[in-house]
Amino acid sequence: MADDNILEMRHIVKEFSGFKALKDVNLVVKRGEIHALCGENGAGKSTLMNVLSGVYPYGSYSGDIIYNGEVCKFHDIKESERKGIVIIHQELALIPLLTIAENIFLGNENTIFKNVIDWDTTNKKAAEVLKKIGMENENVTTLVGDLGVGKQQMIEIAKAIAKNVELLILDEPTSALNEEESNILLDLMLSLKKQGITSIMISHKLNEVSRVADNITVIRDGETIETIHRGKEAIDQNRIIKGMVGREITNLYPKRHSQKGEIVFEIKDWNVYDEENPSRKKLNNINFNVRKGEVVGFAGLMGAGRTELAMSIFGKSYGSKITGHIVKNGKELVIKDVQDAIDQKIAYVPEDRKTYGLVLMNDIKWNMTLASLGKRFSDKNVINKDSEIITAEDYRKKINIKTNSIDNAVGNLSGGNQQKVVLAKWMLSEPDVLILDEPTRGIDVGAKYEIYSIINALAERGKAIIMISSEMPELLGMCDRLYVINEGEIAGEVAQENMNQEYIMKIIMEHTARKGK
Repeated sequence: MADDNILEMRHIVKEFSGFKALKDVNLVVKRGEIHALCGENGAGKSTLMNVLSGVYPYGSYSGDIIYNGEVCKFHDIKESERKGIVIIHQELALIPLLTIAENIFLGNENTIFKNVIDWDTTNKKAAEVLKKIGMENENVTTLVGDLGVGKQQMIEIAKAIAKNVELLILDEPTSALNEEESNILLDLMLSLKKQGITSIMISHKLNEVSRVADNITVIRDGETIETIHRGKEAIDQNRIIKGMVGREITNLYPKRHSQKGEIVFEIKDWNVYDEENPSRKKLNNINFNVRKGEVVGFAGLMGAGRTELAMSIFGKSYGSKITGHIVKNGKELVIKDVQDAIDQKIAYVPEDRKTYGLVLMNDIKWNMTLASLGKRFSDKNVINKDSEIITAEDYRKKINIKTNSIDNAVGNLSGGNQQKVVLAKWMLSEPDVLILDEPTRGIDVGAKYEIYSIINALAERGKAIIMISSEMPELLGMCDRLYVINEGEIAGEVAQENMNQEYIMKIIMEHTARKGK
């Protein structure tokens, strides 16, 4: 192996129940670089990194891992960590009720005689690690659950540094972060690079990849397609997309022929208090409406109250002391719980599909038909399994869920295909109003286009669609109209002809200034 290569993965093949997730993948990573892995959902990126880190042990795959010139056969994640390889998964592995220091050294405790934890050493070393990542002002005794998502992601990196990491693997590190938090994390990666730490980054945010990556390896359908080298050719989003999908995508957002009708859904004088602190008001006097066939976006900074609004509307699944009116087709609805919302043909696709949208251990068919079993697939409480199978298979093909069987566990699907299952579940319930909360989070550009096409098709069928997104270009590309939420209030409404990022940020800043008076 060349002296400047820290890692080579040669001819890696990995199968799941006869399906080849990795067919023949080769990867070379240079010492001290930031190396990006790009590809569509299901291409095999996370699977490859799970092979490298020992999540999938030696013997469950074929091929060779050569790390620091040595052929490695990792049987578990502890073995790879002892070599200096640490993986940070997309779902954070932190314990909210433990302190920062306790989380940093979880499984890597500083002990004295008879395995008693040395708390003074633990707190001192935790403070030293935090200083390395620019969080020296953070109190190491703070509970992790009291931190925002951005800081929690940084604590994961602190855990890796505490394990003397040489090769850091980050799987979608900014997927749950806002723009400011993402920039902080990317700057940290560049700082770690200066400290000699090598990083492998999986990301669907191609603008971020273009900014920090030295080299980019593209994986498609379980095979290595190419490696793009900075300096030898231009690295931009269009170039990466062409490698990922095998063609150029000239328009990221499909065209829709807008045919907006009458107002079908209204929220009036909506007020919501915090669940944990009922004296704290989270949403104040919210008013908005959606027309038939319209996609209405909700823009705002992280923590503005968009998700709280969506969940409180959907069967009061968030909040306390909720007051206000839900009006559909001119008639006020009484919605006490989630089942009431479903019965009134309101659907909600949550931002956290794995926690709130799916039952990962169950199969695709079960997840698809769950919300409509009673009304669509049963007669006198007896499930019509033939109808269930036929319909689920029809939707699998209709929205291009990449799997060889609807009987496969949904947890084995890629993020994009999991999101399609959530969409199929609510499409089968035939809603009139569909609330989409971060519908393309952690999804590649090709799968995003397919989901956008599904959204457009639903709008063209007359559905009223509410779309929440932290990606401003997505809102501008998909929505007919926007509401801007700031600090729990509607800060402004924006017509399509006025929609641009500068104007939206101006609305937020002016509203913040008014609130501060």
